[in-house]
Amino acid sequence: MTYFSLKSCQTQDSVYRGELQVNVTGEGELRPVENASVIIQDTGNPEITVEETVTNISGQTSFLSLPAPDPQNSLQISIQQPYSEYNILVQAPGYESKLISGAQILPGVRSLQNVTLSPITQDARPSDIVISPHTLYGEYPPKIPEAEIKPLAENGEIVLSRVVIPEYIVVHDGVPSDPSASDYYVRYKDYIKNVTSSEIYATWPESTIYANILAIMSFTLNRVYTEWYRNRGYNFTITSSTAYDQKWIKDRNIYENIDYLVDSVFANYLSRPGVRQPLLTGYCDGYRTTCNGLSQWGSKSLGDRGYSAINILRYYYGSDIYINTAENISGIPASWPGYTLTVGSSGQKVQQLQQQLARISRNFPAIPSVTADGVYGPATREAVRTFQQVFHLPATGDVDYTTWYTISDIYVGVTKIAEPGAY
Repeated sequence: MTYFSLKSCQTQDSVYRGELQVNVTGEGELRPVENASVIIQDTGNPEITVEETVTNISGQTSFLSLPAPDPQNSLQISIQQPYSEYNILVQAPGYESKLISGAQILPGVRSLQNVTLSPITQDARPSDIVISPHTLYGEYPPKIPEAEIKPLAENGEIVLSRVVIPEYIVVHDGVPSDPSASDYYVRYKDYIKNVTSSEIYATWPESTIYANILAIMSFTLNRVYTEWYRNRGYNFTITSSTAYDQKWIKDRNIYENIDYLVDSVFANYLSRPGVRQPLLTGYCDGYRTTCNGLSQWGSKSLGDRGYSAINILRYYYGSDIYINTAENISGIPASWPGYTLTVGSSGQKVQQLQQQLARISRNFPAIPSVTADGVYGPATREAVRTFQQVFHLPATGDVDYTTWYTISDIYVGVTKIAEPGAY
């Protein structure tokens, strides 16, 4: 994905810069909010406005260049904060204003901040958000050790009959025993993007990021597959506590390269021969805490040395692990055709794609509407290319695996085919 020169935007404020795009939609509908006012403030000096802009027809700002710290703070273990923090104030007519405090901007990385605005009502409640520190910088409790494979058959507990990629999971924002902690319905891919952005730095090598994403997804799918918490009387899938699970931070910003990598591999998880369940892949920072699983800082060092993602994972989990793919993905209209759709393609899959794009364009009018004739021509290619630009995919105009499932996700969101039903 797109990186830019760390010193290309040198100013008196800072040698290093990061970029931020704010994406604004209305609550209860996947519809962009045009002409929303977006004000960026330095969290340490909130009275000073750093940037002020408005959203376009797709509910997006341009990418805003913001001062960021020295990249070495995130590329090596350091006591210096590796990211700068900004407040984001969003206002739009007919909606409650929203303030997100502490968005984390890394040098040389594009960051995405999704903001959902609530309509103004008499009983509206404050919706201000404070982003907690990154796990590699802040202080969090270490993970309580668990076995990577659960002996569920011996315990007689009920598990799913197959590995399913859920559309939603329920995140308990606290330790399991805390009844006052809120539960949130979160789309699976959004959850993985959030956790990855909270657990590692997006400045790290791509193979390292990929390896950590696979570990995070496998851990999550083990909780889904074994129904770990539901079998213990809880009504949620996973917690945000680092002592029990992995860090999820409500409404935090994510990073464009992590966003793309998760979309590319979201149906994958880690397996061992002869074991059906995804591995409960333990990991830790490898500096302040150690564990039997993956070391996050260690995986960064291996990525620097040219290790591939699978070799990083085998270094920590053993040579017999392999990357598996779930056959069932919940909440999508139809599965990937198995090949890239491009100009000259035709048939039912192309027609389905065109129908979805035409419906999406009603909510996102920057995307040209197309006729569902089953023929992939120049008009379809242009609609796909614009969709890819809006949703941060390589703008090739062709529909590969990542684009297909992103279109499916957005189509489900705008039509509400699948109401939140979560694991």
